[in-house]
Amino acid sequence: MGAEEQSARAGGPASRRSRAVPWAYVLCLFPLGLLVLASTFARWVRPSGDEWCFLPVIRDHGFSGMVSKFYDHDNGRVMNGVLVWLYGRFGVAGQQWFAPISAVLVLGILWAVTALALRRAAFTVPRGVSLLVASMVTVVFLLGSPNTYKTFYWPAASVSHTLPPVLACAAVIPFLLARSRRARAVALAISVVIGLCIGTLSEQSTVVVLVVLLAALVLTFWTAGGQQRRRLRVWVAVGLAGTVAGALILVTSPGSRRRRGRFGAAKDTSLIAPDSLAGAARSFAHIMIDTFSAWPYLGAVAAGVLLGLVLRGPGGATPGPPRRPVLLVGAGVVTFLVSGYLATLVAYPVFKAGVVASTRLWNDFLFLYIVLLTGLGTLLGQALRSLRSHLAVMRWVAAVLCAGTCIGLVPPLVHLGNQMGVRAHDWERQDHWIRARVAHGARVVPYTPTPIGKMTEPFGNGKRSWSTACVARYYDVKHVNYSPRLP
Repeated sequence: MGAEEQSARAGGPASRRSRAVPWAYVLCLFPLGLLVLASTFARWVRPSGDEWCFLPVIRDHGFSGMVSKFYDHDNGRVMNGVLVWLYGRFGVAGQQWFAPISAVLVLGILWAVTALALRRAAFTVPRGVSLLVASMVTVVFLLGSPNTYKTFYWPAASVSHTLPPVLACAAVIPFLLARSRRARAVALAISVVIGLCIGTLSEQSTVVVLVVLLAALVLTFWTAGGQQRRRLRVWVAVGLAGTVAGALILVTSPGSRRRRGRFGAAKDTSLIAPDSLAGAARSFAHIMIDTFSAWPYLGAVAAGVLLGLVLRGPGGATPGPPRRPVLLVGAGVVTFLVSGYLATLVAYPVFKAGVVASTRLWNDFLFLYIVLLTGLGTLLGQALRSLRSHLAVMRWVAAVLCAGTCIGLVPPLVHLGNQMGVRAHDWERQDHWIRARVAHGARVVPYTPTPIGKMTEPFGNGKRSWSTACVARYYDVKHVNYSPRLP
C-alpha cells in the first residue's frame, strides 16, 4: 500500500487535500455572488425609454407587428425585433427576467469558450479557474460599465449592444468542439446563422466582428499552420460571408433608410465626409480616455494574470510563451482601436457628438477590450513565472485584485438597486392610478416622469419627448399631460 493510500485511510494530509474545496471555486464566490446580487435587483425593472413604444405594439400586433416595426419603420434591425418580442411578450415580467437570464447566458458562453480554448491548446488549469476567468469577465463587462442600468438592466439596449458581441463569441464554441467532418460542417452552419443574426442586430457589433475576423484571417499566415490554418480560414470566411449578408439585409431595409433620412444621414457619403471622420475621431478619443481610466477593468487583467500563473502544458510542464507574442499583442491592440473607431464612426451620423454620452454604444467594442485585457494579463502571468520564488505571492496579489474589483463594484450596484426600488414603487403607484382613471373613462391623464439611469422619460425636464405618445398608447388614452407630482 502506498504512503498516500495509508495517509488517506488514516485521515491524513492527502485525505484532507482531497476533501478541500479548490481555491478557485472559493474565489469564484466573489464574482458569482455579485452577479446574483445584481440579478436580484432586476425585480425592480419597469418600462422606460423604448419599452414604452415596444410593449403596445407587441400587445396589439404580436410578433409580426414587432418585426415589421423594426424592419419597415425604425432601423431595419429585424433580429432586434425578434429578441424584443421574446421578452416583451411577457410584459413587465419579461423585462424583469431579462437581466438574470442574460447574465447566465453571458457567463455560460464565456465559461464554455474559456474551457474549450484551454483544452484545444492542450493546457490544463486547476479546477474552477476557467469559471473564475469567465465570471470575472462577465462581471467587468456587465457591471463595470459606465452605465450599468443601460448595459445590464435595460433590455432594449442589451439586445442591441450588450449581447451581440457575446453572441459572436458563441460562434467559437462549435468550432472548438468540432473533430469530425460532420461536426465541422455544423460549426460552419452555426457561424453563418450567428453572422446573419449579428448583421441584422447591431451595426456597431457588425463592424467589430468584421474587423476581428479579418484580423484573424491575416494572422493565420503567422500563427497557424497546415490543416489547422485551412480550417480556420474556411471558418473565418464563412463567418465573414454570413455577417456581411446580414449587414446587407439591414442596410437595404426600409427601416434603415427611414432612420438615416430622419437624421440627415441618407447620403452614402455621410460616413466618409470629413466632418464625420474628424468628429468620430474626437469622440472616440474621449471614449478611450474614459475607458483607460476606469478601474474595474483591472479585474480582467488580474484574472488573466492568475490564469497565466497557473497554466500547465501537456504532462504538467510549464508552457512556454505563445508563438510571436509581440505580433499577437500588436494585432490585438490595432484590431481594438480600428474596430472601436469604425463602430463610433458608424454611429456618428445619427448621434453626432452625443455618441460620447451614449455609453450603451460603447459595449459593442468594450467587450473586445475586456477580452484583450484578459489575454494580455495571461501573457503577463506567463512571463512572471520566471520569478519562481515569488509565484505564491503573485498568485495572492492577483486573487486579491479579483476579489477587490468585485467588492469595489458592490457600493455603486447597491446604490443603483436602491434607486431602482424607489422608481419601481413610484411607477407602480402611478400605473395603478392611471389605469383606475382609464377604467372610469378618462381619455387624457397626467403623467409624472420617473427617471432612472439617464433613461429617456416622457416630459424630460418638463418637455414632451418622443416617448410621450408611446405612453399614451401604452395606457390606451388620447394623450398624457405633464404633472410635476406623483398621484
